[in-house]
Formats: sequence, structure tokens, C-alpha cells
Amino acid sequence: MVKYPPIPVVCGSTGSGKTAVAVTLAAELPIEVISADSRQLLKQLDIGTAKPTAEERAAVRTHLIDLIEPGTRYTAYRFIEDCDTAIDDILNRGAIPVVVGGTGLYLRAITDGVVKIEQDRPEIRQQLERDLERLGSEAMFHRLTELDPVEAERIHPNNLVRMMRALEICVLTSQPKSKLIADGAYKRSKYTYSFFCLLPERGELYDRINERVEVMMEAGLLEEVEHLVAQGWKDRLRRANVIGYEKLLDYLDGQCSLEEAVAMIKQNSRRYAKRQMTWFRHQTECIDFSDRKSLLVALRDELTGGWGRVKA
Repeated sequence: MVKYPPIPVVCGSTGSGKTAVAVTLAAELPIEVISADSRQLLKQLDIGTAKPTAEERAAVRTHLIDLIEPGTRYTAYRFIEDCDTAIDDILNRGAIPVVVGGTGLYLRAITDGVVKIEQDRPEIRQQLERDLERLGSEAMFHRLTELDPVEAERIHPNNLVRMMRALEICVLTSQPKSKLIADGAYKRSKYTYSFFCLLPERGELYDRINERVEVMMEAGLLEEVEHLVAQGWKDRLRRANVIGYEKLLDYLDGQCSLEEAVAMIKQNSRRYAKRQMTWFRHQTECIDFSDRKSLLVALRDELTGGWGRVKA
């Protein structure tokens, strides 16, 4: 059985340039992309989710796009299964898989695993986040050592994401994560991963996001929303709650002007990017890059090194 090197994960916030990196790499190396973007799973939501264009998809084959209809529940547990299946397919055809995306929930799932929970409870996560802000990370880590000492031994105290997820699992299941793993009730990817995170300077990123929203509007985002509403998808769009679409629905409902809607799309996109950057900076396993050029150099080294020996 072939032992594969860690699969590269190109991560980062919305608008950081991850897709452009993948397209550049695909011109040089036999890679295929697995999308780790929760918005790009949604069928018929194309412009506002920044899905790869037809030209970009022709340049690099992309998996896990257009899987579900808006408003349909899709879990991190299922993402692990779909991601592993896509990787198997890519490897069987002799290509190199590269995960590209910024949905932290999915990236955490393939590396840390998840408990199969039928009903997510975001209020628990929100309460834990309030506790973290009020009490601090040291107190929260102490709480974890009391609830799940085995898992606490595995986690660096500075890895807030893993610590908070372990606490969330304790509350959601009334069992320690370590026990769930021992009992086989925990699913994780069968592959290993290495993270390459694109984190541009904040001002530069915000300028890119603002410009991208303008480009989306020029490309017909409003017309896309109008078309979906005419198809009877208005309720589905509301349930999906995707940045861009919900504010244009407000505009069509007469709740704001188009100018106000576009301004709010930019603001909400910047806020989302800020949350993503915070999440990635708390990932101690990530190697951070401030620009695409340095990231590309590192990825080329990774893919021509261990992966080059596998392909040979």
C-alpha cells in the first residue's frame, strides 16, 4: 500500500487569492482541487460564492462544488466522507490532490475528526466563546483538563480552536472526546494534511474584497438573485444565508436601496474575512504566507519533494 505524504491545504480568507494559486500550480503540476468552501457546495449560487469560472475549471479539475441545493443541511461529518472519496478518485487517476478553501469547520473536520451529531447547537458554541472572552484561555484550558484530561494532554494550550472544539463536544455529547475516539464514535479523514495559509495584509485584503463585490455586481449578481427568486428559490436563499444573496433579497423586498445593499455586502464580507483570519492565526499547524509568490514557492517545493517521489 502506498504511503502518501501529507496532502497540501491552501487555506485563507475570502478574497485572499487561493483559487489563483491553484490555477497557477495546475499549469505546472498534475494537481486537482478539492474545494473546502461551504458556499461553493450550493447549486445555482455561482457569482456570489466566487466559484471557479469555466476557464479556471478547465485549467484545474475541481471537486466538491455544486453538491446540494440552498437550504439543505450538509455536515462536517459528510464532508470528511466526500473529501476522502474525492482524494481516492484523484490518486487512482495518478494526480495530486490539493485542498483549497476557507471554511474552518471543514478543515478542522478532516484534520481533527468530528462526532456524528444529528443536530448542531450553535448556542453552545456561542456560550463557550463568551466564556473564553470573559475568563480567558487559561481558565478554559483548565476546564478542559477537568472534563477530558486525556484530550487536554494532546492539545497545546495555545491552540484555541482545538481546545474549544473539545469543550463543545463534551457539552454536546455529555462524553469526553477521548472516550468517543476510543469507542469508535468519532470520524476522521484517513489522510494527513499540511496547511499553507495565505494571509495578506488586512488593508490590502479589504481592498480586494471591496473590488471583488463590485466585479460580482458587474458580472450579474443581482440578475442571478432575481432569476433564483423567479424560480421559487427565495425561501431557500433565505435559509442558506449566504453573504451577498441575503442583502440583495432585502433590496428586492424594498427594505434598502441597491447602494445600501452593496455597501452591506462589502461590510459583511470584510467581517467574514476577519473571522476567518482570526481562526487561521489560532491554528498552530498552519504555515502563514503574506503573498502568493512565497506561497507558490513553498507549494512547489512540497509537491516536487515528497509527492514527486510518490509520482515517480
